[in-house]
Amino acid sequence: MLKAAPVPDIAEDIWALKYRYPGEQSLEESLARVARAVAQAEKPDDRQRWEQSFRDLMGDLSFIPAGRILAGAGTKRDVTLFNCFVMGTVEDSISGIFEGLKEAAQTLQQGGGIGHDFSTLRPKGAPVHGVDADASGPLTFMDVWDAMCRTIMSAGARRGAMMATMRCDHPDIEDFVDAKRDPRRLRNFNLSVLVSDAFMAAVKTDAPWPLVFGGAVFRTIRARDLWQRIMRATYDYAEPGVIFIDRINRLNPLSYCETISATNPCGEQPLPPYGACLLGSLNLTRFVKDAFSPAAQLDMARLQEATALAIRFLDDVVDVSNYPLAQQRAEAQGKRRLGLGVTGLADALLMLGLRYGSPAAVAATSRWMKAIKDAALEASSDLAAEKGVFPLFDAEAYLATAYGRSLEEHHRQRIRAKGLRNGLLTSIAPTGTISLLAGNVSSGIEPVFSLAYDRTILEADGSRRVVRMEDYALGHWRQRSRSASLPPQTVTAAELTPSEHLAMQAAAQAHVDSSISKTINVPENLPFADFISVYEEAYALGLKGCTTFRPNPVTGSVLSSTTAEDHACPSCGGLDLVAKEGCTTCQTCGFAFCG
Repeated sequence: MLKAAPVPDIAEDIWALKYRYPGEQSLEESLARVARAVAQAEKPDDRQRWEQSFRDLMGDLSFIPAGRILAGAGTKRDVTLFNCFVMGTVEDSISGIFEGLKEAAQTLQQGGGIGHDFSTLRPKGAPVHGVDADASGPLTFMDVWDAMCRTIMSAGARRGAMMATMRCDHPDIEDFVDAKRDPRRLRNFNLSVLVSDAFMAAVKTDAPWPLVFGGAVFRTIRARDLWQRIMRATYDYAEPGVIFIDRINRLNPLSYCETISATNPCGEQPLPPYGACLLGSLNLTRFVKDAFSPAAQLDMARLQEATALAIRFLDDVVDVSNYPLAQQRAEAQGKRRLGLGVTGLADALLMLGLRYGSPAAVAATSRWMKAIKDAALEASSDLAAEKGVFPLFDAEAYLATAYGRSLEEHHRQRIRAKGLRNGLLTSIAPTGTISLLAGNVSSGIEPVFSLAYDRTILEADGSRRVVRMEDYALGHWRQRSRSASLPPQTVTAAELTPSEHLAMQAAAQAHVDSSISKTINVPENLPFADFISVYEEAYALGLKGCTTFRPNPVTGSVLSSTTAEDHACPSCGGLDLVAKEGCTTCQTCGFAFCG
């Protein structure tokens, strides 16, 4: 039954639904719980001081930890505080495959989103020695993972979310690319192809491309034919995504001690086997001074202060979190990887009079992200001097990586003198639910998706009510101007060109040591040749991956500009959902699920 209701404070609804622990009466009490729990990683005499500092940092939602931290820290729940995991290498044997399945189930049960590289499994038809049989191929085992995931509810009653990757030279890559032509198959997975530099070069010259496994060439195809096949699948039904895997490994600050072949479900965290990463976001709207006025500016000094404290907060979470597996604990504590990002970027630009995607907005994004990177590096080196470097730190090896060589000399000198507490520091995740907690600010570095939409809220008694949602910055504009008109710099995702989307992603990526979750929205009528050029432009700009969304007959078209389902995306918590024939795709992060 649908009942009428006054428009509530959306933050209150989200808090009650997602983050409230029994007995808590307000969001402030929940944040106090989190601050108290995280401060336990500090020395006993310092805990009260840092608890208060963390409370102050979160109090006005200038910094918002990811949902796993908000829901789990300081509770009796047996959950992890990490959002992102990549599982161990899947061994090419029945025992290895089902050991991997068990570990995936344990991680999903505690609330972690997971990634797997299925390139390690022999292709369909390859001989299985000793049993006189042929292999069924990695796609059949991905179906097993998908069925397992459907049966497991992640912590906080969220569905499980998974990423599957496959190398572009695996003999079954064409089946992998085509897998989601069946709208019911692998709906608990995002799919991404690991695209190498050699493949992109072969595409450019239309060279032959060998498909290999175990050192043997199974067959040879044209590189450009495979690229067209990947692009056609993505054009038709929004998957697979593309991960530029050589670039990820080349630019990884820890390339001296790890190799990456998979990411978390939304792609912002490329991780090694058993890799784990924490997420938290600086809410840029809270750093805007004199919004919608000629004097509007971002308070850079306060942003850098908040960055330093957020790094300390997340570093403490590494020590207080549970881990589903011992291997994940060892990996996390050996490298102390963090994923500090931002949310509300588009709204902050709007409040400063800048049109998202414009040259001025690109420049501002670059400037803000560089300030965060610089402050994060300085904070991590100060923490290293105070608490010790991460166990796998090697100053000269770190500084010899492509990332280390790109650092300014004063950072290099500081790292040599003090070390680093954390192997990686920054990442930009989709922030669907925590953006609502902050009053419906724009998600991550995405543009404003919709200026206003209706959201259906499921009540405890089973009834539903519809509330009108308005973008955070637009609400502030209306209060200030008392006008129904829109600020002249207003733009939504669908109104941007693909090149404007890409320019914003590239501006941020230049100052992010991990990666970024970003969806490039393209119109349904975009010619296929122009669609391919989006990915080629992404590669030329130095991006680590590319995800697009084009309304299409398979996945459907956008629903949430006018209405939104009562459930959120199981991967990022976003509410910008696309639905068709019982299956739903998240417009924020691209994750697809059914039911």
